[in-house]
Amino acid sequence: MTFLKPYSALFLSVFRIMAGLLFLQHGTTKYLSVPASQMSGVSPMTMGGAAGLIELVCGALIVIGLFTRLAAFLASGTMAVAYFMVHAPQGTYPLLNGGELAVLYCFSFLYLAAAGPGPLSIDRMRGAG
Repeated sequence: MTFLKPYSALFLSVFRIMAGLLFLQHGTTKYLSVPASQMSGVSPMTMGGAAGLIELVCGALIVIGLFTRLAAFLASGTMAVAYFMVHAPQGTYPLLNGGELAVLYCFSFLYLAAAGPGPLSIDRMRGAG
C-alpha cells in the first residue's frame, strides 16, 4: 500500500497533533476542569498533580510542535512511570490492569521524540525540526 507514502511526513504531523490533543485533555481536566471529571481540581503536590502539569505543558507543546522532541520524551517518561506505579501492580497484562492507554502513550511519544514533529510544526518553521 504505497499510495499513502507521499503523505507520510504530513501524517507524522497529524499523528503528533492528535496524540498531543488527547494527552493535553488529561492536563486540562486536572487543572482547568475542562472537561470536568473526577480528576478535576487535583493538587499539584500529588503524583497525579505533577503528571497533570506535564500533561498540560507537554501536551500543548506537542500540539503546536514546539520543543517537540523534549516534550515528547518527558511525556513518554511520565507515561512509563504512570504504568509501572499505577497499573503494573494491579496485574501483568495491560488489558487487565487498565494500563493500555499509558503504554500506548509511552511508545507513541517515544516515537515522536525520535521521529520529530513533522512538517506542520513551529520546530520546522524555526529550523529545529
